[in-house]
Order: sequence, then structure tokens, then C-alpha cells
Amino acid sequence: MHAEAIEFRADILAIAAHRDDVEQTCGGTLLRMAARGLRTAILDLTQGEAGTRGTAADRAREAEEAARILGVGLRQALDFPDGALANTLENRIAIARILRQLRPRVVILPYWQARHPDHAITATLGYEACFLSGLKKIETDSDPHRPFKIVYASLYADVRPSFIVDITPFVEQRHQALMAYRSQYANQSAGTGLFVPEEEIRERTFAEARHYGLLAGVRYGEPFVQKEVGLVDDLTLLPVQTL
Repeated sequence: MHAEAIEFRADILAIAAHRDDVEQTCGGTLLRMAARGLRTAILDLTQGEAGTRGTAADRAREAEEAARILGVGLRQALDFPDGALANTLENRIAIARILRQLRPRVVILPYWQARHPDHAITATLGYEACFLSGLKKIETDSDPHRPFKIVYASLYADVRPSFIVDITPFVEQRHQALMAYRSQYANQSAGTGLFVPEEEIRERTFAEARHYGLLAGVRYGEPFVQKEVGLVDDLTLLPVQTL
């Protein structure tokens, strides 16, 4: 894995198992946050070497292009084994080392129940790394840091979101970032039965975003779950109309 020092500081860090996971689940949110002047970053835990389509090198190039479209300030990939992620102390420390360097206030993780075991493990592994990162007696090259907030991107989970982020102005860029992964989403013989045909990807992803947008009274949205209760200061400023 890459161990060089990171000078960049992030307000928001999205952690995912694979390159292209973030683009599918919270790419519009990262675009919206960057447009607000917040510093965003992505940490992919694997190189994507076990994927049915393409190679790790292909996905590295595509991830760089997708990051440019998303406007993230930094994207890094570790070399945890694709398809065999494990929640080990060594892996938690590797993530904690990056958390201490980037010092994000918010961390986005995948939802903790998922079809792909790597995604579910990333949720637990990322949470425990955030906790470990705040322990003074865990030694790394940077001072301890614990993110203030962890939220879970729940696009593919059958759960009621805690909140929706309005991605309406950014939905086209979000799609462009996903389609930067030509090795994964361009029509080809490999994985024909597993992958959605290229001509259907736009329809499906926009339909999902439309569904979640409607829940919040906007055109397109991305859903998230938080484990904590919310706190309201002024009832008259609550968004989303009841009637």
C-alpha cells in the first residue's frame, strides 16, 4: 500500500471497497460538497484486481479520471485483497494512518449490510478505523484524529434513509464520473450476465436518484443513514414539506 505522507487535508472522506463504488453511491454528494468549497477525498481499499472486467491498471486510470470529474482533492487506493477484505488490526491501522493525515470531519462509508462481502466489511472496518484513529497509544507518524461524523451511503440498501442530499445540479457530472470506468460499463463479452447493458445504465441510475429525490421533494437525490438521532435548533427551518 502507499505509505507516503499526505499533505492534503479533507473536510469529507469517502471510503469504499472498490474503485467505482463511490461514483455509484455518493458521487453527487461529493460534487455538491466540492461546489460548496469543502475539501473532498476518496480512499479505495482495493486495487480491483479480482473484478470480472478490466485490470487493476485500467481501474487506476479510470479512477483518476473519475476523481477529476468529481472535483475531489485527493484519491488514494490501498492494496487490501479484492474480494477478500478482512477487518484486521493491521488493516484498521493502515486506514487510521490515512485518517490522521487527512483529518476529515465527515467520513462516508458503505451501508453495513450488502450483497458484496467487501462492502459490508468496509462499513465495519472503516468505523473501527475511525475509532482507532483517535487512540493516543496507537502510534503512527501523525497525531490522533477522530472524525466528528460517520454517515453511510445507503443507495442499494432496503432501508429508510436518515436524510437525502439534493444532487439535482450535479446528476450529469455524477453519471460522467461513473462512465469514466469504460472497462466496467462499456458493452463487452466479459460479464455479460452480471453487468447492466451500457445503454441501460443511465436509465437505471437516474431512476434511483429520482426515487430518492422524490422522497425529499427534490428532483434527484442520494440517500444516507446515520446511527445518531438528529438535533434541531429551529422547527421553522426544517426542510421537506409535509403536505
